[in-house]
Amino acid sequence: MRRTFLVAAAALLSAVMLVGCSGGSGSTTTLRVGTEGTYSPFSYQGPDGQLTGYDIEVVQAVGARLGRTVEFVQTPWDAIFAGLQAQRFDLVANQVTINDERRARYDLSEPYTVSEGVIVTRADNSDISGLADLRGRTTAQSATSNWADVAREAGADVEAVEGFVQAVQLLKDGRVDATVNDTLAVGEYQQTTGDTGVKVAGTTGDTSEQAFAARQGSGLIEEVNRALAELRADGTLTRISEKYFGSDVSGS
Repeated sequence: MRRTFLVAAAALLSAVMLVGCSGGSGSTTTLRVGTEGTYSPFSYQGPDGQLTGYDIEVVQAVGARLGRTVEFVQTPWDAIFAGLQAQRFDLVANQVTINDERRARYDLSEPYTVSEGVIVTRADNSDISGLADLRGRTTAQSATSNWADVAREAGADVEAVEGFVQAVQLLKDGRVDATVNDTLAVGEYQQTTGDTGVKVAGTTGDTSEQAFAARQGSGLIEEVNRALAELRADGTLTRISEKYFGSDVSGS
C-alpha cells in the first residue's frame, strides 16, 4: 500500500513538473520577450499602464506572424542578457545594438532600426562637441549598453545609471559632463519634454543597427528573420516607424 502511494506521488510530481515547464520560456504558443519598459519611444508604459513603443509594436507584429502570443517580462537593461541566458524569456526586444561581442554570444536578428549616436550635454556647455572631448570627463550610461562602450573607448569615465532619463537628471545636476545615446531616443525626449536645459553637442560619427537577441542555437532567430522580411515587404515596419519617428528608421 505504501509502495503504491509512493509510486502515485512520484507520478503526480512528474506531471506537475511537466506542466510547470510547458508554460516557461520555449513554449511553441507563447513568445516571452524581455524588455525594459522604461526606454521611450522604444519600450515604455503608456497612459493606460500597458507597454507600448516602437520595439513593442514590432515584436508584437513578429509574434502575430509566428502565430505566437507575446508575453513581456520587464527587466532592467543591465540584467536583460542574464535573464535571456537564464531562460526567463526567449527574445530581447530593447534596441540591442549589433556588435561583434554580441554576435559571439547570442543569435541576433536582421536589424529593424538604423540610427546614429549623439552626445548630449548641458545647454550652457561649450567644451564638448565630439567624442575626443569626452576624454577624462564623466558620462552617465547604462553600464552594459553599447553607448557605455562608446564613451569608454573615447576615454570617458562612465557612471552607471538605469536609463536615459536618469542620465539627463545627473547631467542637469552637474554630476556628470555628458551622456551618449541614440539620436532617436534623444530626439523623442526633447520633443515630448521641451527640455531646454540640455542639447545635442555632437555626434559619435557612426551608424548603429539594432536587432532582436535570442540564445545561441535556439533556432528562434531564423523564424524571427522570416517574419521581419514579411513585415518589411508589406510595409508594416515602415508604418510602425513613421508612427513613432515621422520617418522610416527600419532600414527598409
